[in-house]
Amino acid sequence: MLTFVVAYTLKTQNTPANYLGAQKYFREAVRLDPKFALAWALLSYVDARGYHTTNLQPTAALREEARQAFETALALDLNLGEAWVAKGYYHYGCVNDFETAVRCYEQARKFLPNSTLIPQSLAFVARDRGQWERAESYFNEAERLDPRNVSLLTRHAQFYIALRRFPEAVRKLDLILEIVPNDTDALVEKAAIAQAQGDLPAAATFLAQVQPAAGDPTAWETLAYQAILGRRPAEIISRLKELLARPDPDVGYLNGELRFWLGWAQEVAGDHIAAQETWREARTELETFLKEQPDNWSLLGDLALIAAGLRDKVAAFTLVDRAIALHPIENDAANSPQSIDILARIAARLGEPDRAIAALQKILSIPCNGGLATGVPLTPALLRLDPMFDPLRNDSHFQKLANSSGLK
Repeated sequence: MLTFVVAYTLKTQNTPANYLGAQKYFREAVRLDPKFALAWALLSYVDARGYHTTNLQPTAALREEARQAFETALALDLNLGEAWVAKGYYHYGCVNDFETAVRCYEQARKFLPNSTLIPQSLAFVARDRGQWERAESYFNEAERLDPRNVSLLTRHAQFYIALRRFPEAVRKLDLILEIVPNDTDALVEKAAIAQAQGDLPAAATFLAQVQPAAGDPTAWETLAYQAILGRRPAEIISRLKELLARPDPDVGYLNGELRFWLGWAQEVAGDHIAAQETWREARTELETFLKEQPDNWSLLGDLALIAAGLRDKVAAFTLVDRAIALHPIENDAANSPQSIDILARIAARLGEPDRAIAALQKILSIPCNGGLATGVPLTPALLRLDPMFDPLRNDSHFQKLANSSGLK
């Protein structure tokens, strides 16, 4: 069983389905053998990573299971390197205690000197601290240890995407496709890069090869973004309606996020009544999840975008300001700017151009992940294409940003 469950953690796709599959079998492993220290450690790692990435619903119960699992693993075997990695990831991904995380990873290195998990985990910490060169060094160290690890290559590609170093990201993704032909995650990432470069035909070519599962919201959102950027949303509207008629319950609040995309596509199509109805349904659904996940800044961002679509200005700014406060940039230099991205979008839609421009200037000046779909950061090309910024088209400051070369 162990080989089978570990395989889940080595897949490229950061999808709820993969995390749920791993979690299911690790839980079964520790049920069958409560003294199986390695299974406890890997359960904790999957829980904490799923909590951090929100591929598992980031509830207090999930965070507590992650804590108890690594504590059980260490109680069973204090010299188990994987247990120290799990403890480190819990402190990194669940409680933002970077110092403790680094100490745990260094302790793990004593027992796992050739494991890629150690330098990869240290790369995540360095990245989130804004130490981009150090993070790159750690990623390179990890790849020297295991150059054909597709999960590692995916994370390394995403690192370069955050830096807007797209050619280097594409090289990593192409290597993945040599190892795993037609890998969905790699194709979706390549499509998102093409979108960020303003090359919608190339993006369409990559997405034509993708047949996403119901439990892969990122792929569906990238397909939706392609249709919206190209201002041809009819097909994706019908596909999203079909998908959401039978939603995958395992993806939790991400179904509501997909409803936001459906509403946006309907708005771009000119069906404003349908868009409003879809967004009201999405808001009701997401508010239910917010009760169990009050600190989920990604969920708050979704609700803020929906409130903006419903022209509820007070709620939109309150929600996005709450997300920014919950997830300050000093705690996560890579992902915290996603909320600033959403702030720019809300301000653009709701008649606050100065606030929108200030947020966009910030976003375009730093490495970061973006607030939509795969997390590709905003670029001048996306500003030129994205309908959400249409209210700013005649603003000279916006025009300057949209025609700039982007990150210096």
